[in-house]
Amino acid sequence: MAAPEKKDLKIGFIPLTDCAALVIAKEKGFFAKHGLNVELSKEASWANVRDKMTVGELDASHMLAAMPIATTLGVGSTKKDMVALMALGQNGDAISVSNKMYDAMMAADPIATKKGSATALKKVITSKTMGVPEFGMTFPTGTHNYHVRYWMAAGGVNPDSDVALKVVPPPQMVANMTAGNIDGFCVGEPWNQRTVMGNVGKTLITGYQLWENGPEKVLGVQKAFADKNPETTKAMIKAVIEAGMWLDASWDNRKEASKILSSKSYVNAPTDVIDNSMTGTYMFTNGVTTPMPNFNVFGKKQALYPYYSHGLWQVTQMIRWGQLDKPVDMKKVVESVYRPDLFAKAAKEVNYALPATQWKVEKKFIDGVTFDPNKAVDYIYNAPIKSPKITKEALLKVNNWKVSAK
Repeated sequence: MAAPEKKDLKIGFIPLTDCAALVIAKEKGFFAKHGLNVELSKEASWANVRDKMTVGELDASHMLAAMPIATTLGVGSTKKDMVALMALGQNGDAISVSNKMYDAMMAADPIATKKGSATALKKVITSKTMGVPEFGMTFPTGTHNYHVRYWMAAGGVNPDSDVALKVVPPPQMVANMTAGNIDGFCVGEPWNQRTVMGNVGKTLITGYQLWENGPEKVLGVQKAFADKNPETTKAMIKAVIEAGMWLDASWDNRKEASKILSSKSYVNAPTDVIDNSMTGTYMFTNGVTTPMPNFNVFGKKQALYPYYSHGLWQVTQMIRWGQLDKPVDMKKVVESVYRPDLFAKAAKEVNYALPATQWKVEKKFIDGVTFDPNKAVDYIYNAPIKSPKITKEALLKVNNWKVSAK
């Protein structure tokens, strides 16, 4: 096997537990094993990650699943061609609300609240007991924005008019809720568990319950980097695959990972808080532990595979919520950014099992709606709550394609 073209790499991450595969690849020697000397760079916000990736200050980064696509399209930022080399796992986020909001939702509809349904939030909004609720999410073209919007819309809440959504960096969510600046948020761990264990609020629903085994983060690079450094790219993927498999090999490994992640260099949160979501359990209310072995999946179940369909779903949400104002060939965009071909070459060298398809039909959403890649345009416009800037007719004109989806 050829040596990496570039051995010294700077890889960005945000302090969230789903940066675990990158941290473990560094700390357990998987990067070194594949000839890479990696510096992990802790970033303050997703906007920082986007900007540093755009100018090449970072070689690669932990990124929200939609970010490489959004940057390639120039949505909300300078246009720069990006590549999603692989997923960094599945699931891993949740939606939490303040104690005051939780009490209001329980008073409005206790059954819906206990089920984690936004129909209770809709009743609170209608009653005006909490004014216009304010919710935090981590980035406009990010998983958490799309998840909280999907959850709200499934419960009859219009996220563009019934609530106020604001960007809050993940580590600042708890402080903002404590200060009363937000009534709820969608974010990755450990910030939901920190909220619950600190008696600041309660978690309503996890990402796993919202969309079972949906994508969260990816490992992104500039397309120019991947083209110029194919062996380095392959080595990175192999190292992170091995780290992901190590994380899913045992709960003892997860506990060791929690200790590593807890350091100030990484997530900077108490080990017991990180353990809460990393070791097979979850806490929706303080003191009540619920088994949830798949809250984070880091390696098994093809969780690291960059499915085209996962990328396509992100594009449908950009269109659904009016972030794109011109029609695009969604398949062409996704196939230029998500790169299962590069992943497969690396995966075969470390004996990582590949899925039978690059396009999945997703059926496990909270509202029971099926996402079929071949019906992506209908999926957008059949949504009961939406705010697209593109007409269905215009989008159909440039999306006359079919894929083999299973």
